[in-house]
Amino acid sequence: MPVAKARNFDAYKDTEIGTASQAKLIVMLYEGAIRFLGIALENLTPPRYDVANTNIIKAQDIVTELMLSLNMDEGGEISGNLFNIYVYLKKRLLEGNIAKDAAILKECVTLLEELRDAWEQVQQKESRKPTMANREAASGSFSIEG
Repeated sequence: MPVAKARNFDAYKDTEIGTASQAKLIVMLYEGAIRFLGIALENLTPPRYDVANTNIIKAQDIVTELMLSLNMDEGGEISGNLFNIYVYLKKRLLEGNIAKDAAILKECVTLLEELRDAWEQVQQKESRKPTMANREAASGSFSIEG
């Protein structure tokens, strides 16, 4: 990819991330982990274990980021449950990486896809909520007078 195109793509991604809702960012993290595990799986046969290892570690890093983003004080039972799922995922990713076991990695992909799908539903509900400006405009109370 030429340098100018790469810079434009990086700027686009930075803007997408900077303007995304929290639910969208979480979905993007899940998608990244799924993508990295897909690359890892592709590189188990024929064996390119260095590439597989690198991508499994990237997925582990994303799961760590998801763990750190949990609000345990306000999230209640949901945050606790997600934390436990993330701990399980990290354990399985470590086991899958050590054994270079495709079945374990596929199990992790399936779990990540289910979590991503749930967060996509949250994201869709968030996007349907009217914003304050939309509510004011609909009620007729919004004014642009100086």
